[in-house]
Amino acid sequence: MRTSEPAVPSLSGPLPGPLVARLRAAGCVFAEDEARLLLATAEGRSALARMVERRVAGEPLEHVVGHAAFCGLRIALEPGVFVPRRRTEHLVRRALAGTRRADVVVDLCCGSGAVAAALADALAPAELHAADVDPAAVRCARRNLAPYGGTVHEGDLFAPLPPALRGRIELLTANVPYVPTGEVALLPPEARLHEPRAALDGGGDGLEVLRRVAAEAAGWLAPGGRLLVETGERQSAAAVAVLAGAGLVPRVHRSEDPPATVVTARRPPNR
Repeated sequence: MRTSEPAVPSLSGPLPGPLVARLRAAGCVFAEDEARLLLATAEGRSALARMVERRVAGEPLEHVVGHAAFCGLRIALEPGVFVPRRRTEHLVRRALAGTRRADVVVDLCCGSGAVAAALADALAPAELHAADVDPAAVRCARRNLAPYGGTVHEGDLFAPLPPALRGRIELLTANVPYVPTGEVALLPPEARLHEPRAALDGGGDGLEVLRRVAAEAAGWLAPGGRLLVETGERQSAAAVAVLAGAGLVPRVHRSEDPPATVVTARRPPNR
């Protein structure tokens, strides 16, 4: 007679010392927290063993457990998809600052759809759209935005969006890649080896994708509508120049904890 697999240790008791020690030896700074999450997620001891092997081999914890925490939401992930960063919560906070409602919300370079989900959860827009070039990211985003009735398009920036959105987008976010090409090799292995390069590499100065977004943004935004992008602190002045050159009115917003830089750019109401 086949018996069921032994359950993983209870979270109410002490953490298994060997598990914590193995995670710590692999370089996991928050080994105890990771052990708790692995134990809470694994369905049986064999599943736990496989998950620990993946984590020790360097796979991002969020890929191993299949989800990430973002703005109080649980965002579904799968291997190979960009992991939403805590610093990007600053972009969401800036998007929501002073915004009571936005009927049309669009998120470009959406990845897993984390930013769009957080905005939808707060604003409940009448129309919610997101887009990404990566098929795996699009699959995740569709799962994460389904509860909000969002539509996720596969394609490059504005190209896959319905033409009927032109001139109607009140809130446009674009967490564009902004790591300069020459610095991608310096990223932590978790990002460099397990996330798509297209989600990281922003070209020679890190602003190539931002330039492409800025070039079209005014034509898609409603009068007074806002575009928000995340960028590196040392790139912020150049990002402001790019957005101003595209006819938008930019402003830089910085966060200290965690360190983050967001540039907002408004389409003038009379244009």
